[in-house]
Amino acid sequence: MMTIKRSAMSTYLEHPLLKPHTVEKRLFQMDLAASALKSSSLIVVPTGLGKTVIALMVLLARLDKGRVLFLAPTKPLVEQHAAFLRRVLKDEGEVTMMTGEMMPEKRKAAWEAARITVSTPQVIENDLLSRRIDLEDISLIIFDEAHRAVGNYAYVYIAERYAREGTNPLVLGITASPGSEKEKIAEICTNLSIENIQTRSEKDSDVAPFVHSKQIEWVKLTVPKELLDIRTAIEEVLRDRIDDLNRLGISPVKIDPRATKKELLGLQAMLMSSAKRQANQATFKGISILAEVLKLYHAIELAETQGTEALLKYFQRLQGEAISRSGSKASRRIMEDSKFRQAMQALEELKVEHPKPAMVRKILTEQIEAKPESRIMVFTNYRDTASALIRFLKEDPKIKAVRFVGQSSRADDEGLSQKKQAEILQRFRAGEYNVLIATSVGEEGIDIPATDMVLFYEPVPSEIRSIQRKGRTGRARSGRVVVLMARGTRDEAYYWISDRKEKTMNKQMRTLSGQASQSPSSSSKDFLPRQLEITEDNPERQNRKGQESLVDWTEAYEERDKIYVDPRERGMARLLEGRGLEVTLKNLEVGDYVVSDRVAIERKTAQDFVASIIDPERNLFRQIADLARSYERPVLILEGRDLYSRQVSASSIQGALTSVAVDYGVPIIPTEDQEDTASVITMLAARERRAGHEPKLHGHKTARTLKEQQEYLISAIPSVGPSVARKLLRHFGSIEKVIAASKEELQEVDMVGPKIAERIRELVGVEYKG
Repeated sequence: MMTIKRSAMSTYLEHPLLKPHTVEKRLFQMDLAASALKSSSLIVVPTGLGKTVIALMVLLARLDKGRVLFLAPTKPLVEQHAAFLRRVLKDEGEVTMMTGEMMPEKRKAAWEAARITVSTPQVIENDLLSRRIDLEDISLIIFDEAHRAVGNYAYVYIAERYAREGTNPLVLGITASPGSEKEKIAEICTNLSIENIQTRSEKDSDVAPFVHSKQIEWVKLTVPKELLDIRTAIEEVLRDRIDDLNRLGISPVKIDPRATKKELLGLQAMLMSSAKRQANQATFKGISILAEVLKLYHAIELAETQGTEALLKYFQRLQGEAISRSGSKASRRIMEDSKFRQAMQALEELKVEHPKPAMVRKILTEQIEAKPESRIMVFTNYRDTASALIRFLKEDPKIKAVRFVGQSSRADDEGLSQKKQAEILQRFRAGEYNVLIATSVGEEGIDIPATDMVLFYEPVPSEIRSIQRKGRTGRARSGRVVVLMARGTRDEAYYWISDRKEKTMNKQMRTLSGQASQSPSSSSKDFLPRQLEITEDNPERQNRKGQESLVDWTEAYEERDKIYVDPRERGMARLLEGRGLEVTLKNLEVGDYVVSDRVAIERKTAQDFVASIIDPERNLFRQIADLARSYERPVLILEGRDLYSRQVSASSIQGALTSVAVDYGVPIIPTEDQEDTASVITMLAARERRAGHEPKLHGHKTARTLKEQQEYLISAIPSVGPSVARKLLRHFGSIEKVIAASKEELQEVDMVGPKIAERIRELVGVEYKG
């Protein structure tokens, strides 16, 4: 039983499992928690108002009914929630944290022993599919950042399994921003089996006393004419490509040069889907031209909103792709356009700068001079901009800035490991850094309670991201939000799109939660949406539903066909399980699926198949040889019809198909899409079970020869593909001599020009900065 203890200074929650005086009581949190205990709920509360405390209250009330699973999308968030629970609970041993770094067998033991498990969803999904755990005795699942529960995200699968397996299920979704679209909110609620939506805003009377003031400012800047002229030149190239697209007649409506990125991506998805259904030369050409359009669109956005350095970096990247044998045709064609090359030259000769970097320095300096202990976050959409700002700001001794980006790396931009991210945040809190220049990785869920100012380098057209960014300040004390906008550019459009979506979201939440005409001080029951509320005369409905589903599933379980699936095929594993197969995730050395002791399947999409012909790391013929050697009846499933959409000759692709079928004796089964592939695999599994063959793993990968290892190592250098790697090794005789060669010596090799030689020397000669 949760009670409230009042003191002269404040009020605290009391519970047998809670340490005294650790969790401050707020009535609106109690109200929301009470509602969430009545039915599976989505709680929408602004960042910094204690969503985790609401989750704690529901968790404590449900522990006597079974174990609790607390999910968060990232490892830092998992660590943050686990640390909070251990800090406030009397018995820290009640809390077990599971991430991908823990070995599977240890996770299994930890799961069985834990009362409260805090984990990333990917770990739970893997362990469910690998049959290491089940959800039968889980009394509550908490989905943090519940707006992620759409599409194929792991939350969706876990919630579906919980609805099927849980004997007494209750779901709590918590988020600051579920989105403005009714369809998305409905999808979240459907996917998580939500029956009740509850929300509070900073304007509600019971929330207002806990809200710190947040000053929002908009700074409009004028982009120099010279930079806008470069934008105009790129727009001319873009219009030419749009005209080419319209002449093909593949779009249901005429494409406007002012089309939004969202509209262009929608057209791309439509064309890709069309290409998979029916091969058509015009469609493939349209896909190729659209790839150019999107690259040009991105260049225009950089010119308008980011600055010269970010645009120059992008031009250099396009140039690198154009000269690389494995680079895109789109980049090559753009680089061949005389108008685009003129724009590149104009940028290199440009003497003026975009006004944003200087304004960032001015705003940061003023803030730090006024409040020397300030902690400031600068958000930007692009890593290149973050790096450029770090270099631009390093001259000012008052500004101690650090870059905060995600984990993924590319040739010229190294990511940050989660360990490094945690170290940077700790040093930011401690004051070693006073400015954190972050990309989207800093928007969601990081624990920085004392940020004094958030600066948007550019507006974002997403209400979810905008809310997340603004939520980084005004938490522990008053905060300031500054948004930079370049006049007459996408910045202004993106700002108004985000503002409109945020207002729409707030209105939607009010309507759905039934609060539009009610006082926040009313009882919890008053806020239950009538269309979602569980009626009092049938309180057992949800539990009975869960039990019936479990019985039905258990009865059918014994008859299910069994299959081993490689973890890389997790999406297909979900589809197969949905079709009644007993799926076990297992790292497979040979093949992607094993359906019996004699049948194993290698699955490749059409694009994967083509890539594996030319990529030495994905060597198609080694994979097929291993499959044919290890299993009596191997199968290759070739999914999709866009075999000839890449820059590989038709004869090469046809030769590879012939070799697979004739030289290796592996039959090829074509499928349209994932659903079609799942049907074929399900049929194969059923046939094998009826024939008395159970799944059995055997076979090992063939080790790479020394020659192949040497070729792979050299081909991994940016702009150097397999063919150039072989020519370099034949010419110099060893990797050591290739690495030691000068730029001039490298250019003596056929197919190695100045740019490739420069990239090789840059990679092997530039000092490493760890």
